[in-house]
Amino acid sequence: MILDPVEILKQLVAIPSVNPMDREPTGPIFGEARLTDFLEETFSRIGLTTFRQPVSPGRENLIARLDGDAGSAREGRLLLLDAHQDTVSVEGMTIEPFQPLQREGRLHGRGACDVKGGMAAIIAAAARLADRRPSPRPTIVVACTVNEEHGFSGASRLTKLWDEDGGEIVPRRPDAAIVAEPTGLDAIVAHKGVIRWRCHSLGCAGHSSRPVAADNAIYKMARVVAAIERYAAELETAGPAHPLCGRRTLSVGTIRGGSSVGTIPDRCTIEIDCRPPPGESPEEARQQLIDHLSQPAITSFPLEHDLPFMSGPPLSDRDNERLADRLSRSAGEVVGRCRRLGVPYATNAAFFAAAGVPSVVFGPGSIEQAHTADEWISLDQLRQATEIIHRFCLSFF
Repeated sequence: MILDPVEILKQLVAIPSVNPMDREPTGPIFGEARLTDFLEETFSRIGLTTFRQPVSPGRENLIARLDGDAGSAREGRLLLLDAHQDTVSVEGMTIEPFQPLQREGRLHGRGACDVKGGMAAIIAAAARLADRRPSPRPTIVVACTVNEEHGFSGASRLTKLWDEDGGEIVPRRPDAAIVAEPTGLDAIVAHKGVIRWRCHSLGCAGHSSRPVAADNAIYKMARVVAAIERYAAELETAGPAHPLCGRRTLSVGTIRGGSSVGTIPDRCTIEIDCRPPPGESPEEARQQLIDHLSQPAITSFPLEHDLPFMSGPPLSDRDNERLADRLSRSAGEVVGRCRRLGVPYATNAAFFAAAGVPSVVFGPGSIEQAHTADEWISLDQLRQATEIIHRFCLSFF
């Protein structure tokens, strides 16, 4: 059965799969369950073996396998193709997020670019392989993972299939992985990691008419934020930079404090985002900032740091050169070029690489359109990505 990637993408966009992040899902648009059902039905229809891997309540990785001509997934080459099911919030969108709109060579809708476009290309390529059964061909495992946008728990859990779980669907470590993200059809061979956590300053509440009798936690946090800003500026020129990803970055993304304007706040909280390049540990980078802020010259008061609520390692380009070579050749046959780049964002690929699987990030669309108010993807790139993935699969034996 041959599937049109454009029509697949329309169906994917029309099924809401918004990541609830750290909030309780309160409506039908949240979570990946409906999309997981659709994916299972689609892969079964084109003849692939499917498997649901529980990750957390109501959230499951959907894994599909097309056996190679070696006759067994334990023999021959094994290639993993990954795309995450979840999308970011639809707040502030200027288009109907789940009504796919095709115009001027683009498809608009939440997730069209990040990353249902890449998912559609993978599905269409897998359907073509399943229909024609060319030889030689590797065993193809398609993983549609959950919770990429807020914790990477789906990718982390997936690695257990060939590590601890001993699952038959992925009976051994894959030989390579391609992770779908909007890369403009370039090969991302390295990217930064990420670690995020909350930091709290504590004070003493009091009436706003007598501020000197209280201890304002917001004032304290203001000094902390200023110290982080100075520290982040120092990192811009501190030490050697990774040749593809640059240096570590830091930012404060949210701040919350106080209960009313008439009350001196006794607590203030910020959320910190740190992006270490390959060669640096997210946990060590976090601890270095904590140690810096604890110096008496920086803060004369204690801070509380929660454990990270999100952490992902960097992706190094040390072990994926041969994989990138092969992908670049397949892309070059279709679009004439394929650059090898490093990027500042984090992906599932780093988890697969950490589990011993050479991994590269690749897909249609631009990161500039991901998460935007009128998110869209080029349909030409979507079709080209489908052809590139198909050719790459055929070359991987």
